[in-house]
Amino acid sequence: MPDVAFIARTIRHVCGGPPAMRAFRPDPMESHLNNWRRTLFAFAAGLLAAASAHAHPVCTVVADAATGQMLVQHGDCATRVTSASTFKVAISLMGFDAGVLKDEHTPTLDFHAGYPDWGGAPWREPTDPARWMKLSIFWYSEQVAQALGPARFQQYTSAFGYGNADVTSKQGELSGVMGAWANSSLQISPLEQVAFMRKIVQRTLPVSTHAYDMTARITRLDAQPGGWTVHGKTGTGSPGFKYDGAHAYGWFVGWATKGPRTLVFANLIQDDHQQQPGAGMRSRDAFLAALPALAEPGRPQ
Repeated sequence: MPDVAFIARTIRHVCGGPPAMRAFRPDPMESHLNNWRRTLFAFAAGLLAAASAHAHPVCTVVADAATGQMLVQHGDCATRVTSASTFKVAISLMGFDAGVLKDEHTPTLDFHAGYPDWGGAPWREPTDPARWMKLSIFWYSEQVAQALGPARFQQYTSAFGYGNADVTSKQGELSGVMGAWANSSLQISPLEQVAFMRKIVQRTLPVSTHAYDMTARITRLDAQPGGWTVHGKTGTGSPGFKYDGAHAYGWFVGWATKGPRTLVFANLIQDDHQQQPGAGMRSRDAFLAALPALAEPGRPQ
């Protein structure tokens, strides 16, 4: 269980106590900092909520997509872990660029006996690209990767500069197109996730305009916290080759746009206890709740 008292002390240290408890300090920057304190408070409060749910925050990164300026960088953001289902964003770009995927609803593929179905009945239904991304259906990712073939799959991953770019194996076996992104050879850090999202926003990857457009469509979330249009993908994995739900990682990565501003982000938590819903969904929900405060203008430069 995380040290909740320590996080609470951090909130008080960063954001200050209640007004009646704070000594008056005439400071010309005080009004300029008030918004930023509220932003940090909302962010820290979100971390506290995650901690109380038997998970601890690993890293949160938010950056300006245009300039690359880091607006928030909290925690261990440089260590690589499994990309899990966040890699579906990369697979989408590959599939649409190569013509394996056509549009939001083409191709529709049927489930067959022997396909992974740990997602339950929804995974056993016919699935198109939009449904694949929304329900994070593992076997559809496998079908796209197999259609690309091992060589092209590796070429795309290397060209994207995606983490360690190692898609050679699944759980120690040389069958990367069957799931190198899930508790296997492919690893990526939160900082690298943000760098990849920035390449998507700036459209500097070696893929077609159609690939960018379709990927943006199928990753767009219905939720628009604070008026932000959010594109993102969750991911749930764990250390090692075998999934360990008691120590699950929960990813949420993507980009958010409001008016002329676009932010790129990565949020990573790790569970200390097996629980539902999955860690990726909880990481997403906590980040979306904090996004309007994290993106609030008026931070000190």
